[in-house]
Amino acid sequence: MRQSKTFICMLLIISGLFINDMVYADTDQSQTDAQNDWAFDDEFDDNSNNPITPAVWDPLEKLNRYTFIFNDKLYFWCIKPVAQNYKRFTPAPVRIGIFNFFNNINMPQRAVNCMLQLRPKDTASEIVSFVVDSTVGILGLTTPSKKYLHLDYHEEDLGQTLGSYGVGNGFYIVLPFLGSTTLRDFTGSFGDNYLDPVNYIEDPYVMIGVSTVRTVNTISFRVGEYEKIKDMAFEPYSAVKDGFIQYRNKQIDK
Repeated sequence: MRQSKTFICMLLIISGLFINDMVYADTDQSQTDAQNDWAFDDEFDDNSNNPITPAVWDPLEKLNRYTFIFNDKLYFWCIKPVAQNYKRFTPAPVRIGIFNFFNNINMPQRAVNCMLQLRPKDTASEIVSFVVDSTVGILGLTTPSKKYLHLDYHEEDLGQTLGSYGVGNGFYIVLPFLGSTTLRDFTGSFGDNYLDPVNYIEDPYVMIGVSTVRTVNTISFRVGEYEKIKDMAFEPYSAVKDGFIQYRNKQIDK
């Protein structure tokens, strides 16, 4: 029965992968587990230089708040226990290698969006990194392109591309399982899905399995961050919303 519940939880976690992916930060395999967890610092924390919270239209606030509560319970009752057990029994070097592998095959999304933003240098950097890491880095399990060539990944998506051309957020949305997004980012995520190699796996069971591994592995680096936001916030819903909008605006502006 416990195994069945765990499997159902994993299916709930990966159900949103076909809409949106989490934000990643590159990590070197030689770092310790604690250092790597720190490397995945919450994206909402780095806002000290931007104290003014940008306004976002929230016409669905009542529905969004109910969804926020649902996601909160899902995290504490399902996602967090699965990720914690995965982290407990999976060595850090293995988790880092898996993370690097999926980050490497996500190159098409990054390269295409860099190209759409008319950034040829960053587009070329993504392609070179993919070639080097896929060969010298053994299928992307390690990142020699970063260590020796000092090439960094450029975390780009279609939502950022639209934003770089002046498309506004639209309105704020809280999606079940996925959490915060906006109309612009939600629309852009459909285009990003076509650039995700995992979505082209023909066997649905294999695709679900691969997606589950990717999601649980990524979350294992971030356990505890959401709790920090809740503990520090007077009103968690508004804190998460404001932090998300600031973070996305920062991504677009950089």
